Amino acid sequence: MAKTKTAFFCQSCGTQYAKWVGQCGACKQWNTVVEEVIQKEEKVSWKSTSHPSKKIAKPLRVNEISTDKEIRLNTYDLEFNRVLGGGLVPGSLTLLGGEPGVGKSTLLLQIALKLPYKTLYVSGEESQKQIKMRADRIHPNSETCFILTETKTQNIFQQIEATEPDIVVIDSIQTLHTDYIESTAGSISQIRECTAELIKFAKETNTPVILIGHITKDGTIAGPKILEHMVDTVLQFEGDRNYVYRILRSLKNRFGSTSELGIYEMQGSGLREVNNPSEILISKNDEGLSGTSIASTVEGMRPLMIEIQALVSTAVYGTPQRSTTGYNAKRLNMLLAVLEKRAGFKLAAKDVFLNITGGISVDDPAIDLAVIAAILSSNEDIPIEKGVCFAAEVGLAGEIRPVQRIDQRILEAEKLGFSTIYVSKNNKITLKNTQIRIQLVSKIEDVANSLFS
Repeated sequence: MAKTKTAFFCQSCGTQYAKWVGQCGACKQWNTVVEEVIQKEEKVSWKSTSHPSKKIAKPLRVNEISTDKEIRLNTYDLEFNRVLGGGLVPGSLTLLGGEPGVGKSTLLLQIALKLPYKTLYVSGEESQKQIKMRADRIHPNSETCFILTETKTQNIFQQIEATEPDIVVIDSIQTLHTDYIESTAGSISQIRECTAELIKFAKETNTPVILIGHITKDGTIAGPKILEHMVDTVLQFEGDRNYVYRILRSLKNRFGSTSELGIYEMQGSGLREVNNPSEILISKNDEGLSGTSIASTVEGMRPLMIEIQALVSTAVYGTPQRSTTGYNAKRLNMLLAVLEKRAGFKLAAKDVFLNITGGISVDDPAIDLAVIAAILSSNEDIPIEKGVCFAAEVGLAGEIRPVQRIDQRILEAEKLGFSTIYVSKNNKITLKNTQIRIQLVSKIEDVANSLFS
């Protein structure tokens, strides 16, 4: 009998220590280091008897390597395909993370129900009846989706061998456990070992596997950081419970771009794909309201038109308040300082509240000009004309700076019926014969005089 070996792991970030410490040196969290058993039994591969080991790989010259595009499985979900880079790659491992209740299980279940391929949905969190109730609401009468409620990897592989699915979905990786590790499910060792077994299965059988992962209170994927390194793709499912819209982002993708974005709308019958998010992010209000402006932004490779609302009022409690929703508060303070110093607008003694409608968060600096326009509109109590939008960055000297991919922003604004777009005069615009009027500006004063004079 081999001697039992133990090690100490941080439950927050997964850092390993030789002895117990009170504070993790990597993530600086207190009382997160616990002891785990790492002694393994002699392993037998999930199907090693029938699958002989692969041939030893040989080095090839770069010009000898085939550059044929890899075959992808269509998930029949346009937004999911876009974020993945065109579909699921056979033999790949995809990790989907998100807050509790945001809709991770719903998204993957409805994809599994729509697929024409044989899909095995393994759940360690819900019973088969619970999943059946949700499936009836989303997409009833699916003949290709099999539901298994199991947490032991050895039993899961037995059912996989019997079913021979084309796609495997695991909900969630934190609930699985293997006999080769003597620790509880969800521990660092169990997560790492179960993921390694699933990777071995995926690569040997060329079967794509999708994992659902929990997140910590900081919003990062729970478990060891090596979990994100082991998988091929890491997706983040975001959304505010008070809003119906959900955003799917790619944090890591070995088979495509990480700059793509997918948007869904949560409904009673599941998640609806939103193909034109600009229409849902802009309110259909015909009345001219002060403090509202439209910005042309780019999320990943997708141009969006978003609505920005600002409220400027006299400070009641002495110290002015600065509050933002969906926007960086430090960026707002910088823009207010630019307005005060460079443009002469006295806002130091006034409360400023800023909101990006739709419950989304935007970090694109190209919405700076729209933020300033909304603030000035609320301060002057003069609404901005309907059909006007903005796409420019504001510098510390009060200058209007150019932004990237300006042609895409202009075309998106024109497609949605906007008549005028304010951009920097230093932008190189290659578009010709556009119906939208392109207003070139160089300073904040030029924008203020054009809008409110």
